[in-house]
Amino acid sequence: MNDILILGGGPAGLTAALYAARGGKNTLVLAGDRIGGYMASIDKLENYPGFLGNGQELADKMKAQAEMFGAKVVLTSAKLVNKIENGFSVLASDNKEYKTKSIIIATGATPKKLEIKGTREFMGRGVSYCATCDGFFYTDRDVLVIGGGNTALNDALYLANIAKSVKILYRKDSFTRAEKILIDRVNETQNISVMWNTELDEVGGDNTGVTFAITTNGEKIKCDGVFVAIGHEANTDYLNEDIKRDELGRLIPSELPAGMFVAGDVRSELKMQIATAVGTGCECAMDAIAYLNSEEQR
Repeated sequence: MNDILILGGGPAGLTAALYAARGGKNTLVLAGDRIGGYMASIDKLENYPGFLGNGQELADKMKAQAEMFGAKVVLTSAKLVNKIENGFSVLASDNKEYKTKSIIIATGATPKKLEIKGTREFMGRGVSYCATCDGFFYTDRDVLVIGGGNTALNDALYLANIAKSVKILYRKDSFTRAEKILIDRVNETQNISVMWNTELDEVGGDNTGVTFAITTNGEKIKCDGVFVAIGHEANTDYLNEDIKRDELGRLIPSELPAGMFVAGDVRSELKMQIATAVGTGCECAMDAIAYLNSEEQR
């Protein structure tokens, strides 16, 4: 049985793994299907202190450092978590069962889906939720970015180096949620334009992929791709319904059963930043170590 099992291989999970393993605990990370989580898709990382590079590079460094102290990392995802005597049992996507004395939930969040006509039909054929994953396919083409937060603006700036033109569609009349430095860069980039007070009603095309989008006011926009960045949803489907969530589906630390801890973007009332994810990963590992030590003294 593991001492500490960590679900999630993003910055929160990998930081927790480092602290748990360095604290002398038998530590296992079920990292999902990709080391780094959402962080790995960031092309240009500028706001994590002491590091300049891309998200995958930072993720690889975090993984190597955790492994240096004995943490083990497996690329599989949790399908079901159950409370058992003296700990927890996790059924994973590799059809294995992992048992642990304590568990840290750090599975992050995934992009919200744009539920309008055509988005499901053209998923992977012009509709994307990951600019750094799919941007290459739109070299010298015209694309739309849906959203107005940091993620949307970062996507637009990334795509501007690849695509012929980038048009941001935002439902408000100004970028109220994005950082000023990103807003300034967007305004300075010649092939990026913005349509304010605009939402999409439909995405359409043919057998080659997306060729147009239609706004809610009926305007038809010619485009080759639609990149969606409208927020995130907490990844907690593998947990029982009796685990209390907030209104956004994120976990509330004070409401978790003994021996269960939560870190990163899946944690209630946390700003979604790498730095905050790292902080909560550290906190949860230290709390888990203290919990295990107190249990051993009983």
